[in-house]
Formats: sequence, structure tokens, C-alpha cells
Amino acid sequence: MRIFGKVRHRPSASWRQATDRAFTLIGDGRYEDAGALLTRAADLEPWLSESWFNLALLHKFRHDWEQARAAGLRAVALLDRESGAPDWWNVGIAATALQDWPLARRAWQAYGLKVPGSGLNSAATTEPTGMELGSAAVRLSPEGEAEVVWGRRLDPARMEVLSIPLPSSGRRWGEVVLHDGVPNGERVTAAGPSYPVFDEIELWAPSPVPTWVVLLEAATEEDRDALEKLASDAGFAAEDWSSSVRLLCRACSESRMESDEGDGEHLDPHDHSEPGHPGPLGHRTAGGGDLWVPERECGLAAPAGLVRGLLDGWVADSPDSREWRDLEEVC
Repeated sequence: MRIFGKVRHRPSASWRQATDRAFTLIGDGRYEDAGALLTRAADLEPWLSESWFNLALLHKFRHDWEQARAAGLRAVALLDRESGAPDWWNVGIAATALQDWPLARRAWQAYGLKVPGSGLNSAATTEPTGMELGSAAVRLSPEGEAEVVWGRRLDPARMEVLSIPLPSSGRRWGEVVLHDGVPNGERVTAAGPSYPVFDEIELWAPSPVPTWVVLLEAATEEDRDALEKLASDAGFAAEDWSSSVRLLCRACSESRMESDEGDGEHLDPHDHSEPGHPGPLGHRTAGGGDLWVPERECGLAAPAGLVRGLLDGWVADSPDSREWRDLEEVC
């Protein structure tokens, strides 16, 4: 196959050696040294799309989105297939990070996805919406104290966080995060469907809604559920961290795991928390209520001017079975 008058050939041994060494350095976090080697590889084989794909990948790891876009565009210009190439996905991520919506739309379409509002007669200059990619999970702070939370996919590279993250993640409910394209794990619900787990790349849009932690005395699961519904009806969120949080090792987190949604007793060999204790170190509930612990550690996502009113209203609806104390803003 000829590209720009050049015969496409297998990469040289020098190219392979430089590239292999570069990815070893990337694994060690030595991005500058890796960049020098990948630049050398691109000089050796400028007609290979892989040369520019690798550089685009490195710039994505560094969050250098201008360079990632530039290298990615060179990569796709040399592709020998029409759709489905990961080169286009990397271009889409870089374009999304830069809010270059015409290029993002073009990238997702070139990959083979349907993007509403991208026809010839439309002004495709706004962010892609209506792609109906559904729910998924995202691993926040994947290189730190990683935490997997649930979210709604806005497009192939962004997710709105719908869980209330623990304060250690530095993330809030309602934030939008940029995430990678290849799933790194899977969560299976009790009802059967499975959902991919994507790794966060960076925060794309912050949330103005603070995160609070509060200790509840909820006599029954129904009392706990009433607070979650009250917060949801107000346009915000409450989450019982005593039952929703599991501590998992890295290998478990990045594998196919049953989620903590659904009825029944959640006990499995992958759960490294301490059963029966409320709070982030506990994950043991039972549908029948015989193991219900009234003291619950709850996360709340609500404005400062509303959060106490929500809690007081929750107690007022059933003062004999509900109390709250020790409210603290944590993120």
C-alpha cells in the first residue's frame, strides 16, 4: 500500500527497540524520557500511524491535550482502515478535553458511533448529546486511593458522577470526569446486566455542591430510604455509605465483580472490609433486616443552606425512629 508515495513497510528494529523501551519508561512514570524515544521512533518511521498513535497516547498520559490532538490527527491521517481504529478514540478524548466539539463529533463518527445532530445540515459545533450510552462505573483517582462509583455517560469520554464519592477521592456528586476509553473492570448487578468500569483521566467540570457526612439513627431500612428519597426529590443526593462501600484490593476492583446493588446478604471473598460495622469499613446488609444496624454513616450532597433542613424534615416525618448528629462538610 502506498501512502503519500511511500511504500508502507514493517517497522525497523530500531523503531521497535525505541518504542519498547519508551513504554517501559512510561510504566515507570518517566514520561520525559519516554517522549524523547517516541519522538525518535516517529522520526525513524514517519509513515507509520503507530508512531503518532504512540505519541498521542503518551501526551494523553501527560494530559497535554494540544499535543495529543496534534499527534492523534497525524495518526488518523495514515490509517488504512475506515472505522473502528483506537486512534480515533484518542482523538475524541483529546478533543473533548479541549472542548473541540466539531473534532470530537468527527472522531466518534469515524470510530463508528452514531452522533445525533451531526448531519450535513446541522450546526455540529456543540458538545455531542443524546448518544444514549447509559450507565457505567468510573474509577476515581485510579493512581491514588481509587474508588469506583456509578455515573451516567454523557458521551464516549465523559461521565457525570451520580454516587456520592468518599472525601478521599477529592470528587463530588454531580461532577463530570473525563475517562479513558478501554474498560478496566466490570460490575454485574443482581438483576443480571453488567456495566464497564472506566478509569478517570481528570476532572472535566467541577460541582458546586459540597459533600457532607452525618451519623444517622435509622430504625429500619425504610427510614434510611426515606432520607435518600427526600434528598433526591430536592434535586440532590443522600447515600448510605454503611452499606454501599466495600473495600477491594486492586486485583478485585479491576476484575468482573458483583455490584452491591440488589437484595440479599452481600458477603463475598473479594470484600476486604470488616462485616457488620457501619461506615467505610463495613459492608454487610440483609434483606430480612435481622442484621440491620440502626447507626448509619451517610453521605449527603446538598448546599449548606439546605442540608440541615433536609435532615430535620426527615426526622420530623418520624421522630420516634429517626435521629441525626455530627454533621460535617468533608469535600
